[in-house]
Amino acid sequence: MERFNEIERGKIAAIATSLELRERPPLRPAPADLPGRIVAWPAPEREAYLALYRKVGAPHLWFSRLYMESAELDALLAHPGTAIFSWRVEGVDEGLLELDFSEPDACEIKYFGLTERLQGTGAARALMNHAIETAFARPIRRLWLHTNTIDHPRALAFYRRTGFRPIGQSLEIADDPRLNGALPRDAAPHVPIFE
Repeated sequence: MERFNEIERGKIAAIATSLELRERPPLRPAPADLPGRIVAWPAPEREAYLALYRKVGAPHLWFSRLYMESAELDALLAHPGTAIFSWRVEGVDEGLLELDFSEPDACEIKYFGLTERLQGTGAARALMNHAIETAFARPIRRLWLHTNTIDHPRALAFYRRTGFRPIGQSLEIADDPRLNGALPRDAAPHVPIFE
């Protein structure tokens, strides 16, 4: 196997790390005086969900939900195995947590993120505590997620401090969502565009 493999132009590439918890860890303290609150968002309306998905995810080139057919995304958002929460500040959604309970005995954190407005405030800790409590309130044997090298630069360390253990890596290659209009061209300026 070649050590270096050229990535086709028009693509983005990232190393994805999968991590898991096999038991509920002790919750790490979060500030008590955070602005806003976590709100359950059962079966959100598609356009409202996508607006928050873009708002939180564009700096990290989240794209998969943007490519889903409307009917498929509607079904996923309404699925009983999907649990969605927003972090709401004065009526404005500033964070997204999406849990997937569709795998027996497991929960995947599909999406977890906050807007820049809340980063560094301790809100991520409170949102993760909520994810852990919600997941382990069910009879699961594992809570897992993946992060990649395009995510927030402190994401991997944050998950490890929480107690998640890395279990594997993979190379993720996809069409650059800034080139097909799914995300604005100025999203994630730290990731070069190769046309």
